Amino acid sequence: MWTHALFPGQLPRSVARAARRRRDPRGPRWSAIALTIAVALMIAAMPKARAATATANLVVTASVAAKCTITTSPLDFGAYDPVVANATTAQNATGSVTVACTKGSTGLSIGIGNGNNFSGGTRRMAGGGDFLTYAIFRPPDNTPGTACAFPGTLAWGTTIGTDTLALTNAASKSPRTYNVCGTIPAGQDVTVATYGDTVVATINF
Repeated sequence: MWTHALFPGQLPRSVARAARRRRDPRGPRWSAIALTIAVALMIAAMPKARAATATANLVVTASVAAKCTITTSPLDFGAYDPVVANATTAQNATGSVTVACTKGSTGLSIGIGNGNNFSGGTRRMAGGGDFLTYAIFRPPDNTPGTACAFPGTLAWGTTIGTDTLALTNAASKSPRTYNVCGTIPAGQDVTVATYGDTVVATINF
């Protein structure tokens, strides 16, 4: 029987082939896949070139216009007694107007109209087929909250610069309240009834 001589450290061919199969059971295809993955990871890890940039200013604008609001509280005279209590004494009462304007608003004034029953230069409340005359005055000055002074001397109307209440410029949008001073002259000979009128308060700005 022929035998092949082995050099020291040399394995038989059959044993060497089996060893190679055991060392790489997945074969050459797996080695190619592994190499592809390694190359892909290397490429991903490489620093990327930064994109070029350019800048421009974006102008942002807005506008704020002067605007005002006005609200009122009633001028309520209560009970008028032309026979006893108000036979010789006028009946006084206080209402109010409240305005709020955009900060920085100028040229402000408040006007009060003549009402629905104005006649002969006099405001009148209507009731029971009769009329009860009354007057409306501005407070002594234009400081918000200034109390009325009776008898009133500053007639309140709608002519700007003449008989409206001129206000200071708006330092903020906070509301400001001004008293409305009313008087029913004494001793009017009127019918028993409930009397009323409506006047329009206006903020000019």
